[in-house]
Formats: sequence, C-alpha cells, structure tokens
Amino acid sequence: MTQKNHKMRQLLPIAGMVCALGTSATSVYADTLKFFNWSDYMAEDTVERFETETGIQVIQDVFDSNEVLEAKLLAGNSGYDLVVPTASFMGRQIQAGVFSKLDKAKLPNLKHLDPELLSFLEAVDPGNQYGVPYLWGTTGIGYNVDKVKEVLGEDAPVNSWDLVFNPDNMAKLQQCGVMFLDSPDELYPLTLNYLGKNPNSRNPQDYALDSDAVQLLKNVRPYVTQFHSSQYISALANGDICVAIGWSGDVIQAQDRAIEADNGVNIEYSIPKEGTQIWFDMLAIPKEAENKEAAYKFINFLLQPEVIADISNYVAYANPNLDAMDLQDPDISSNEGIYPSNEVKKKLFAQKVRGLRIERLMVRLWTDIKTGR
Repeated sequence: MTQKNHKMRQLLPIAGMVCALGTSATSVYADTLKFFNWSDYMAEDTVERFETETGIQVIQDVFDSNEVLEAKLLAGNSGYDLVVPTASFMGRQIQAGVFSKLDKAKLPNLKHLDPELLSFLEAVDPGNQYGVPYLWGTTGIGYNVDKVKEVLGEDAPVNSWDLVFNPDNMAKLQQCGVMFLDSPDELYPLTLNYLGKNPNSRNPQDYALDSDAVQLLKNVRPYVTQFHSSQYISALANGDICVAIGWSGDVIQAQDRAIEADNGVNIEYSIPKEGTQIWFDMLAIPKEAENKEAAYKFINFLLQPEVIADISNYVAYANPNLDAMDLQDPDISSNEGIYPSNEVKKKLFAQKVRGLRIERLMVRLWTDIKTGR
C-alpha cells in the first residue's frame, strides 16, 4: 500500500524515551534498535514488552507512505535497523540491493507462519530470503449499508467492483459521496483485473491514454468525491460518504468507530467477487543497519503467536501466524473481511515488480485522471 492510516488510538510515547527519576534511557538500556514503522501499527504495550524482555531500547520513527520509506532506503545510510515496507515496494528495493539476506537460523519463530501466504510473497521475494510478513490485508469496498440501499435499492451490487466501476452506479452514488484511494499502485491493478486483464501487466498498451483501463477510470472520475488514502476512515464512520475503495483493516476501523459513537452508521466491508489484491507489510533489515542482531530479536519477538495476536486485536489487520488464531479476539479471527475464506483466497492476487517504465506511466496517467484531464 502507498499509504495506510492505522488505528487512530494514542500509542505510548516510545521515541527518545527517558526513564523515571531523570535517568537517561541510554544509561539503562544496554542496546538500541532504530525502527521505522507505519504510524499506530502495534498494540499499545508491544514495544514496552520487548524492551522489558530483552533490555533493548526501541527508538521508533513513523512514516505514512511507502514513498517516504523508499526515498530513505534508496538514498543509502537510512539510519534504521528494521523497516516495514509493503511487499510490492520491497520487491524493487530487493532488486536495488538495499536489504540484508535473512539469517533464518536467528528466527526460530518462522515456524509459525502460514506457508500458503508465504507462497504469495514468492512473486517479489523468491525463497522469502529478504522479508518476513508482519501484517496483511486486502483492498476492497467499504460502504454504508443503509445509504447505498437507499440510493441503489435492495439489489445494489455491493459484492462487485460494478458498484464503483460502473458509471451508472457512480452517478447515483455521488449524491452520498464516494472516495477512492489516492494510489495508482492500487487502482490500476484493480481496474485491469476487473476488465479480465493481467493485474500485473507489463504491456505499455494497457497503460496508454486510450486503453480500456484508463477510459474506465476516466468514466467514473466525475463522480468521485475525493482521492485520499486515509481520510475515508473518518468519512465512512461519520456518514460523510457512503462508499470507499479502501483497505480491509481501515474499513473495519471505520466500522468500529461508528459503533463506538453509536451514530447509527452501519458500515460493512466487501471483497468483490471478481477478486482483489492481497498485500503484505514486511519486516526487513537494511543492508547498512548498525544493529542487525537487535533487529533479529525484535522480528522473532513479533513472530510469537501471543504477541502478534495482541497486535491484530488492536489494529484490525490479519497476521500470517497460524498459531495466533486461537489467541485472538474471535471477532477478529472469524471476520471474513479480515481473514478471507479459502474460496475467496483463490481470487486474490499479489502485485509483482512491473518495472520502472510501467511505474512512471502509471504515475503520469494517475495525475491526469485525478485532475480530470
């Protein structure tokens, strides 16, 4: 994902932590780990538990887009020991040589990971040599059940990309508001897949101005209220919009907020029947990391079933740890929007590295689409 706005709860302060009684953190901790992570992407006590267990201080900085992380990594000497790239970005970063190959002997808790999910990652990380999956999810449709029914009737195609890619539906939905992710990396593959094409196409013709995919997006563009990769969470929860293309955990968060606010807004998440993207946020060690040993210890800690279960309970995203399922809140483990059924999984696709030429085409065309050119 290019951006993710995770649980908007306040985390405990961890960066530049100073211990009680005025004692500096560096005099208490024998070791430090410099960690670059998405904002609000761990349980409230995850870091504290690790520090207590290992004596390693975690100094954490946060980012809100893969582009920010990638710029630091490609510039070299990022200053971080552990980072959390999305798999599709990690693939080209591996090719650029920015990560250390994993010493799996230092990660005994890899045994808990789901082999089926690891197979999805082979497309960007053959042999799973450079990254460990942290959390994962899908891209789908978040919608206000009552408003969509009011606008499109009882037979509204909420289980299909027709809801947002059919101009006739969008013309009606604009009255209650529709938001799309601001990400060509998300929307182009979804559009290609909807049209029956290869979502990882490397054919420049599939990204030409007169291509079916571009024309489809241009046809629905007039009815899109806003392109944004985080604001749709509060907009859905507050009833300001009725439909959003968004990420699974974010829509579940919007649903939770609406329930907590008791505002009468009924939000659901749909994985369209035509299929959609499965994405992974990864744990990876930069080649120039100063403290790789601390990075290995933290990765192995996060692979403990009870640790990652608490994280999924907090952020509402799935984890790849088979042995965590029974330790999680049943409302998380049994939610098919978070953990899709085996039947739905068959229609999921992971992104592959498309090459710089295609990436540039997508970015340029995305600008034209958003501005309505």
